[in-house]
Amino acid sequence: MYAAYAARIDRDQPLNGLELGERPEPLVPIGWTVVNVKAASLNHHDLWTLRGVGITDESLPMILGCDAAGVDSDGNEVVVHSVIGQSGHGIAPNESRSILTERYQGTFAERVAVPAWNVLPKPKELSFEEAACLPTAWLTAYRMLFTNANVSPGQSVLVQGAGGGVATAAIALGAAAGLRVFATSRDAAKRQRAVELGAEAAFEPGARLPHRVDAVIETVGAATWSHSVKSLKPGGTLVISGATSGQSPASAELNRIFFLELKVVGSTMGTKEELAGLLSLCAAGGLRPVIDSVLPLDRAREGFEKMAGGDLFGKVVLTV
Repeated sequence: MYAAYAARIDRDQPLNGLELGERPEPLVPIGWTVVNVKAASLNHHDLWTLRGVGITDESLPMILGCDAAGVDSDGNEVVVHSVIGQSGHGIAPNESRSILTERYQGTFAERVAVPAWNVLPKPKELSFEEAACLPTAWLTAYRMLFTNANVSPGQSVLVQGAGGGVATAAIALGAAAGLRVFATSRDAAKRQRAVELGAEAAFEPGARLPHRVDAVIETVGAATWSHSVKSLKPGGTLVISGATSGQSPASAELNRIFFLELKVVGSTMGTKEELAGLLSLCAAGGLRPVIDSVLPLDRAREGFEKMAGGDLFGKVVLTV
């Protein structure tokens, strides 16, 4: 079957390790099922895999891709929850949870095998392309906002780095939930898009906000960390799920954190139940993922280049 996969690890030039071509059909252990992929979306996780984060040379070649929507062997339209082992079913007893492409082949292929537990019905209101955007970036944003930040309608949120997949999802989800959303971006066009998406206002990184916020959604890391901490109200919550600009900020702002009793919460992906809630929210409320571009699988390299260069707003989707 045709696939986009990591053939080698290159920490400095990750796209050097990306190959497109034929790969073996997926292995299907007992309790697993095969999904015929219709659409899959790119995440920064795929670039990190090409850099060797969460994977070793012994695991190569590894088909990339965490997110997918497609059709199962019974003809049902489904969405794949990409966290394997969360239920304790379908994996070896001594293995912990992992995301597709870490131990198991990913979704940038004609077919992917996952535990049957990991398959959810695709709402008819969502296209395959839209549904394929949800299981990683949008699920991460959903959990960050509503589980870990635990914000309510009327409260305020700062989303750092508008344009990235998680940040874009957080803006849209926050606005749909009645939050007052502020966003930042270095790019004026992305700031305008953030406002069109529902943000109350968008600013350059580091700018003073109209007022301090109840929560910050942080995926940028070192470059925005100090601003994130300084933007919080006393008792506010900073939720972090990534550090695309680096993991070591110039100052951790520890004095401010303890003096104002701020909460710093790490967040990774989400549960199957949260994904089901996200799917229902999008289907019933008319909310749709922001898609930057749709490309056929054989043009996956273009999508990776777009994501690596930061030249996008929303998700890049590959169709099979």
